[in-house]
Amino acid sequence: MIVRPEHPADIPAITLLTEQAFGRPDEARLILRLRADGDAVLSLVAEDEGGALLGHVLFSAMAAPFRALGLAPVSVVPARQRQGLGRMLIEQGIAEARAAGYEATFVLGDPAYYGRFGFRADLAAGFGSPYAGPYLMVLPLKGELPARTGKVEYAPAFAGL
Repeated sequence: MIVRPEHPADIPAITLLTEQAFGRPDEARLILRLRADGDAVLSLVAEDEGGALLGHVLFSAMAAPFRALGLAPVSVVPARQRQGLGRMLIEQGIAEARAAGYEATFVLGDPAYYGRFGFRADLAAGFGSPYAGPYLMVLPLKGELPARTGKVEYAPAFAGL
């Protein structure tokens, strides 16, 4: 299994695996719109030895008081879920975001799952967002957050979900 940046030729397979993972087309459409809008910053795929794509993760641009990305969506084909592929994709994405100089990553999701990666709702509580609440979490990528308050906004494509 390897994790690598997506290639343009991967887009149809990413669309299909995302639809399969979520059982609906909404998240696949979100990815397409984020790409079209120029807001897809970091897009990684998990590929098996035969070249089949089994998972995908996307980090997109965010407006925040510091350099931040939004993590979403994470997709793994149903037959390979709960086998660590999502974790592998997220960890690689976090490492690449950190290496690229981003200061934080936000996610809107299950605290029990994303808490395993260090995402914390208490650290996100001071930020104004339409998604504010217990499911909005942040992961500082450089030790401490440069700010603890302010407004954070996901890319406009998220409003269409």
